[in-house]
Amino acid sequence: MRILLIEDELPAARQLARLLRDARPDAAILETLDSVEGAVSWLRTFPPPDLIFMDIQIADGLSFDIFQQVEVAAPVIFTTAFDQYALQAFRVNAIDYLLKPVDPEELAAALHKVEQRRPAALPDLAALARYFSPREYKERFMVKAGRHFQMLRADDIACFYSADGITQALDTGGKKHFIDHSLDELEQLLDPRRFFRVGRNLMVHINAVLRVATHFNGRLKLEIKPAPAEEVFVSRERAAAFKAWLGG
Repeated sequence: MRILLIEDELPAARQLARLLRDARPDAAILETLDSVEGAVSWLRTFPPPDLIFMDIQIADGLSFDIFQQVEVAAPVIFTTAFDQYALQAFRVNAIDYLLKPVDPEELAAALHKVEQRRPAALPDLAALARYFSPREYKERFMVKAGRHFQMLRADDIACFYSADGITQALDTGGKKHFIDHSLDELEQLLDPRRFFRVGRNLMVHINAVLRVATHFNGRLKLEIKPAPAEEVFVSRERAAAFKAWLGG
């Protein structure tokens, strides 16, 4: 099987390539492309591959734009970091999606479908493009400083934590600020590439993570700067997603 990867995150591309080699040792990765422009040029130049994996958001736009510029004469499996609820909503369009980090069993099922010559038809790409267009995330917060208010940039926050129904932000200087959002709300407001909810009461910024160590029962122990009041652990269930988020 000759496979083309369209993915702009190198760690994700390497992980997918490893999984493909494990699932199909005879598969050949023809190339890994990171942009709409590069993909269009490749597809105009070379014969169609047997299968294409496309990340939805790539370096210069959405991979759906490729279909507007060149004929794609190969079955396509989209990969996406969007949550599983959004994923399920579009499975009614009868096309394969894989949620990042890619699950080996789901990958195997998708490959089997292609090998059985049952690739699904493409759905309404315009509708998908509208849904998956890049979101605007919250970049700053208004916080109280004495009798005044000040702006706190999201990238100046090391972590958010919640206790007794109150959410606070710990900035990179170690100062605490009260935030008028729950952690559930912050998960929707903040860029998931920069913030990860490591537990029910804590969300961390990627730049605040200094070290990661294995711990008992498959958990991970994190060293964060500045350090919060309590030790930080990632559960066994979230460990794989956390490592993928870090780019490992």
